[in-house]
Amino acid sequence: RAAYADDERFSFTILAKNVGKRKAQIAAITQSSGDLILNVDSDTTLAPDVVSKLAHKMRDPAVGAAMGQLKASNQKDTWLTRLIDMEYWLACNEERAAQARFGAVMCCCGPCAMYRRSAMLSLLDQYETQLYRGKPSDFGEDRHLTILMLSAGFRTEYVPSAIAATVVPDTIGIYLRQQLRWARSTFRDTLLALPVLPGLDRYLTLDAIGQNIGLLLLALSVLTGIGQFALTATLPWWTILVIGSMTLVRCSVAAYRARELRFLGFA
Repeated sequence: RAAYADDERFSFTILAKNVGKRKAQIAAITQSSGDLILNVDSDTTLAPDVVSKLAHKMRDPAVGAAMGQLKASNQKDTWLTRLIDMEYWLACNEERAAQARFGAVMCCCGPCAMYRRSAMLSLLDQYETQLYRGKPSDFGEDRHLTILMLSAGFRTEYVPSAIAATVVPDTIGIYLRQQLRWARSTFRDTLLALPVLPGLDRYLTLDAIGQNIGLLLLALSVLTGIGQFALTATLPWWTILVIGSMTLVRCSVAAYRARELRFLGFA
């Protein structure tokens, strides 16, 4: 704000108090006038060509939103930030890229996402009034807004060459709290997406099932294994072998596609 306060190309909306990301977004969107809206988190740095590359994708009027590729700006800080950087690569270049292949990225991530303003204005009431357990929702903004865009009939896209670097958690405690918020959003907003899925490619239904049922089956396997060890003092070696093998296969494919051996360590 200090750097650009006198620049006529910029206007700043300063709210009286911290009302959360969702209401801050809405305040800015309602005062905006451009055809496209770029959402950037405060801890994110964009490559110089991000805006042009996302805007180029949005030239197609059928596209309601597009996201760029996320990387960890603090990747080299700790072992955890290195792992999260690889996690982001997998989430963007496997999950989002596959979803985009079928016309519907299911969550355009907040650090770098562009939206069509005309579509957003028609969805703001639904976006603002979302409840969680009877109270206004204060998490999962990105996924909810993306699903609203899909429900309005727009495509959502992924642009891998639009690079955004964002600060990621560097301690386990902060990371686990972040993952809990994201998991709650995934499970809750998957229910919201159920009416939308029949109108999308069948792959996206398979993807939604995998993201939700897969995690539950993994949790069940872990709990069952702990129970077996507690009751019989034996380990479920076959289960461990199967899960380990699936992990190594996935990470080997990622290492090959990214041409980086570090993904083997992600296992």
